[in-house]
Amino acid sequence: MSKDTGKKVALGALIAGSIGYLAGVLTAPKSGKETRQDILDGAIRAKKEAEKKLKALHSELHAKLIEAKKQLSKLSGRAKTELEDAINSASSAKEKVRDILSALHDGDADDPDLRRALNDAKTALKNLEKYVKS
Repeated sequence: MSKDTGKKVALGALIAGSIGYLAGVLTAPKSGKETRQDILDGAIRAKKEAEKKLKALHSELHAKLIEAKKQLSKLSGRAKTELEDAINSASSAKEKVRDILSALHDGDADDPDLRRALNDAKTALKNLEKYVKS
């Protein structure tokens, strides 16, 4: 299984699990107060999981950027220019992830911002991986 497929399967499992959990909570014979607390607990867990994934993505981008910058000195011409562009894009994406991580931690992150930052970071990471072998 490729790395990308594994991530998609994990994301699908996380989404399916969350939907199942929410359905279970909403249909469980509990009081409204208990149900609201269960939903709050689930939201807190989801937030922590999002923070964990963002931190991992930020760390992976950081490591790839270090490797890419080392490779840069070995290149010339068009390859060097392309890698410089990929490094700049990845650095920008890394900063966006850091900003969204801070906003998520402070409770100020919107879903579209989070999704956009994740997509930008994943795209930047894929671009860097073209130049830097793991």
